[in-house]
Amino acid sequence: MQHINQNDLLNMAQPFKTQVINSLSGFKSANLIGTCNKKGINNLAIFSSVIHLGASPALVGFITRPTSVERHTLENIKQTKTFTINQVNTNFWQAAHQTSARYDTDECEFDKTGLTPLIVDGIDAPFVQESMIKYALQLQEIIPIELNNTLMVIGKITDIICDEQAIKNDGYIDIESLNTVMVSGLDSYHTSKRLSRLSYAKPDKESVPISINGAL
Repeated sequence: MQHINQNDLLNMAQPFKTQVINSLSGFKSANLIGTCNKKGINNLAIFSSVIHLGASPALVGFITRPTSVERHTLENIKQTKTFTINQVNTNFWQAAHQTSARYDTDECEFDKTGLTPLIVDGIDAPFVQESMIKYALQLQEIIPIELNNTLMVIGKITDIICDEQAIKNDGYIDIESLNTVMVSGLDSYHTSKRLSRLSYAKPDKESVPISINGAL
């Protein structure tokens, strides 16, 4: 086993260090965040920092990097207070990755990558038609993280669009059946293989496998 100490980290070449640190957190969800600015130009950007914050109220957050350069997603969310999160699947993961390119603010990533915007009445931000599970959010809070000048953007889920067959009897969404893709490091994409669902853990009872539909 290689031991990388604090001194090694301090002296490590920045590109190498960035890959190492980004790989440590393991597999991360791959999501496209859709926004629209006040000029009506749609924006799409891939994020691997989306996290569940709570079910009631239904809150989701993501981390955006420092605003030392233009952050179109962040600026659009500030303008419209609305955004969508669209899970990436095996049918368009390369196009999803391409959205990380630094396009100008007046360029639309949908046009550049060949992905299809889905517009739903009453929601100002575009969904990704090709995504099999997607949801709209209303901005609740933007929290600055002073340690590295990043921001946590928190939204409340208002609408969910999902393949009906993927939603099981107990509410579990079988994202693996939707060919969902995940990310490791900065640029490595993966699919998953389920081991099993397990019953609710209790101190005096061993957890046992349960079916995909939630039945023991």
